Amino acid sequence: MSSRLTNLIAISLLVFVFAIAVFSIKDDSLTMDELAHLPAGYSYLTQKDMRLNPEHPPLIKDLAALPLLFIKGISFPLNSPAWQKDVNGQWEFGNQFLFRSGNPAEKIIFLARIPMIFVLLLLGFYVFKWAKELYGNKAALLALFLFAFSPTFLAHGRLVTTDIGAALGVVLASYYFLKFLKESSKKSLLIAGLALGLALLTKFSTILILPFLGFLILVSAWLNSASGRQFLVSFFTHGLKFVVILIIALTVVWLLYVYHVWNYPPEKQAQDASSILASHPIQALRKIIPPLSDSSVLRPLAAYLLGLVMVLQRGAAGNTTYFLGEVSATGWKNYFPVVYLIKEPLPFFILLLIGVLTAAYLVKKPFWQNPLSRLRGWLKNHFVEFSFLSFIAFYWLTTLGGNLNIGVRHLLPVFPFTILLTSGLALLWLRPPFLKPKLALLGLLLAWQAFSVINVYPSFLAYFNELAGGPSQGYIYAVDSNLDWGQDLKRLDQWLEKNKIEKIYLDYFGGSDTRYYLGQRYLPWRGDQKPEELTATPYLAVSATLLQGGRGEPVKGFRDKTGYYRWLDQYKPVTTIGHSIFVYKID
Repeated sequence: MSSRLTNLIAISLLVFVFAIAVFSIKDDSLTMDELAHLPAGYSYLTQKDMRLNPEHPPLIKDLAALPLLFIKGISFPLNSPAWQKDVNGQWEFGNQFLFRSGNPAEKIIFLARIPMIFVLLLLGFYVFKWAKELYGNKAALLALFLFAFSPTFLAHGRLVTTDIGAALGVVLASYYFLKFLKESSKKSLLIAGLALGLALLTKFSTILILPFLGFLILVSAWLNSASGRQFLVSFFTHGLKFVVILIIALTVVWLLYVYHVWNYPPEKQAQDASSILASHPIQALRKIIPPLSDSSVLRPLAAYLLGLVMVLQRGAAGNTTYFLGEVSATGWKNYFPVVYLIKEPLPFFILLLIGVLTAAYLVKKPFWQNPLSRLRGWLKNHFVEFSFLSFIAFYWLTTLGGNLNIGVRHLLPVFPFTILLTSGLALLWLRPPFLKPKLALLGLLLAWQAFSVINVYPSFLAYFNELAGGPSQGYIYAVDSNLDWGQDLKRLDQWLEKNKIEKIYLDYFGGSDTRYYLGQRYLPWRGDQKPEELTATPYLAVSATLLQGGRGEPVKGFRDKTGYYRWLDQYKPVTTIGHSIFVYKID
């Protein structure tokens, strides 16, 4: 296949991703994290003040807010207590900025999501580019196809959140660092440092790439040394260059944070940091981070460190959520393996399994003879693939060790590497004998994946594969950002309008303002209320996250109230809005 034809097909796939992403967000209401990220980004650009949403670096939020600078007449609630007095009053401020200040919320939300789609396209471009360099045109198109028809990429690549940005950051940092290890020129060193700096500015979880890159230096030094002395020299030389890369990266981080704390009053920054750290188990941090705010040079570093500490604390503390019939605040060890297995298309896993079995079959036997020398030989010829495998293993192990179980999206940084490996392994399989049947099977798998993903349009967030029974059964397994993030409130309003329903009780989980969309139709409802209180209308709508949280069994040690929605088990929903809001008529 010619490079020209390959590029044309790749452009077509990326155009498809752009089109389906844009059209699918038309009726999506604001999701939970967007309520914090979007207004925070606008506050950064216009106020040069990062008091909101410090637990996420600013880069992705800045990109989302850029189009808003071209909307005339946006009102910024500068006198709001959420801005003036609250400590990280991101949720209240977000609601006030978008829905209670006379701003064009729909226009703001739509335009802010467009840069996120371009971030997604850039990630797709690098997946294609890297696969093409490693395996050639056919594998590059296969990798891009698997990317384009990944429901998780399509779901989160349209939203103002940091997960796709983190995946792009990890890919960029890894791609250019591996080029540096191969070329070791001043130019490659500079680009590797810039890419790493951008990665660190996308999401704090990308900090995990630092030990990974250090590990690659260690392995690279071992592979390219014939003696212990050569190993030490190589490791020391590349280690010093890595320090330079780190300095460049941290300079990039520092420069962006300089802008974001420019108008953040030092006393307010110190007070906020001290308040946020009041519950941190390491109280010594209160003596380290807040005082840094007094230094004009170190203030940006204080803001970055505060966000990093917040994320690490939250990852360890966990979050109350539902999973497989249970409710827990400390997570489950099988959470991510299960949600990954049921949230990505089955054809992808089948293709990956075929590739792995093919690679295992092609291993020269007996494999136990000279294992170290054979391993070294394989590593020299497949160092990039080894890097992919290493990062996947490292990130998975780190994620499994955490307690924050709220979505498969937290695994997104490993998705590109898994796709790249799958496309490379597929080439090993697509060889004689039986090439035509293999190509036919590949075509069937790709058609299956494309159909299953397009079939769930526009509800990509609610995608579950056939193992889970599809999106209509996904709520049985997991909720939150796997299924229900508040994206269907506008569709609920449309359903009420169509069915001429004047009032409805609603227990809503998400980032949108219920009164803004439903107006006088909306009647507030809480999970601890009794069915006898449904006096104004028999209609009750409950978000899947809250519904399942009120049905699940508490795990051992969980003390919060549960079981308050089990009375709804005797009723069948009259409809389900976008797989995420269950509507009941209680007669």
